[in-house]
Amino acid sequence: MHELSIAQSIVSGITEQVGDRNVLRVGLEIGRLSGVEVDAIRFCFDVVAAGTPVEGAELVIDEPPGRARCRGCGAESALADLLGGCACGGLDLEVLSGEQLRIREVRVQRDVRDVRV
Repeated sequence: MHELSIAQSIVSGITEQVGDRNVLRVGLEIGRLSGVEVDAIRFCFDVVAAGTPVEGAELVIDEPPGRARCRGCGAESALADLLGGCACGGLDLEVLSGEQLRIREVRVQRDVRDVRV
């Protein structure tokens, strides 16, 4: 299950950036063509976040669809999986989006000591 190592990398990256500040929300973007199982990420995220500042954070995952351009006819279309084809029958597609896996947002709890008056 590579989702466990992905979740570990996400939590590690966040804790490196925020230190011991409490994380309230994490927003991820996982494209539908990425090969990553979103339900597995949700489960693994909770497991690896335990005992870290990320524990209990709301996890929001956006799943953008795949888009591709046909190299034969130039048409752009939605792509449900990497084995799809173009309406013209062409199979030589350039994937434009849907393979991404990135952290889009991290919200941390404000510390009163960070506020300047």
